[in-house]
Amino acid sequence: MEIAKEIKDFLTTRRARITPDQVGLPAGGRRRVAGLRREEVAMLAGVSAEYYVQIERGGVSGVSDEVLDAIATALRLDDEETKHLFTLARAAATKPRRRKPARARVEMPEPVQALVDAMITAPAVVQNGHLDIVGANALGRALYADVYDRVDGAPNLARFIFLDRRADETFPDWNNAADDAVAMLRVEAARSPYSTAVTGLVGELATRSDEFRTRWAAHDIKAHRRGTKRFHHPVVGDLTLRFEALEVASAAGLTLYGFTAEPGSSSEEALRLLSSWIATDSVAHQHS
Repeated sequence: MEIAKEIKDFLTTRRARITPDQVGLPAGGRRRVAGLRREEVAMLAGVSAEYYVQIERGGVSGVSDEVLDAIATALRLDDEETKHLFTLARAAATKPRRRKPARARVEMPEPVQALVDAMITAPAVVQNGHLDIVGANALGRALYADVYDRVDGAPNLARFIFLDRRADETFPDWNNAADDAVAMLRVEAARSPYSTAVTGLVGELATRSDEFRTRWAAHDIKAHRRGTKRFHHPVVGDLTLRFEALEVASAAGLTLYGFTAEPGSSSEEALRLLSSWIATDSVAHQHS
């Protein structure tokens, strides 16, 4: 990933979405650009136009946190977008490292697997930054049965969402799932700009999916720490589940996603049915 280009594209797309009247500036006749001009952002941030142009072109070496904060305020960046800007700036200041080949197999730490296995009534999956599902408990594996059934080894959610024809059946809110996947990959790409696993996946998806390519070009960032997800399971039907995302402190780069259903809801009943299905399927395999 070219950090300077990432900074340029990110700031340009953020600038394009703000109109002069939103920040109390006159529109002033014909405008050749969508949103704010560079000199307008510079004025709002309290820096010279030349300095802002340098920053937008990726020249962030030596730029203070105060200036980055001022630009974030001028562009009305939210907390996640501001964090992303700072991550990009740190990456630009970091000396490029020699690329290491991506590992052929991703290992799930045994203590983390033991933890998710102990979560008996709640589905749980563990993902790395480029959206491989590296581990799950029995309910989590069953909830993502379609994703697991389509590959050998650790499935990749982004690849499934954008390249598998059954993805919109598994995830009824496909557009939201697609937006979330791209936003998470964008964060990981900024955090690990020299990772061959990330750049290879992004390149593959951009080549094979127009939907991915359009979303990637938008440079949108959003939090993915809690919320709701809708699933369609081939055995128990539709489920709407709340999720919480917890970073695994003992294994950098891994995030545990735990799912729960609203008490008394049809989704809670569907989870109970899913548990029964797992038990029945396990017994059938033992006697086959």
